[in-house]
Amino acid sequence: MPVINIQIIQGRSAEKVKEVIQNVTETISVTLDVPKERVRVIVTEVPKTHWGIGGTPVSDMLNR
Repeated sequence: MPVINIQIIQGRSAEKVKEVIQNVTETISVTLDVPKERVRVIVTEVPKTHWGIGGTPVSDMLNR
């Protein structure tokens, strides 16, 4: 049973997250030749204050 963990910055719509889950499931199913029902996708949304790039939180980068 493939388990895929995806971390994204918080702020995308529920529809976009649903689309990611559907697309990743399809790709893994086809690539690994496993039924979609066996694929697990976990999406974790990380607050912008908790995601750093080059030592700076993304929240600070957006406020510049």
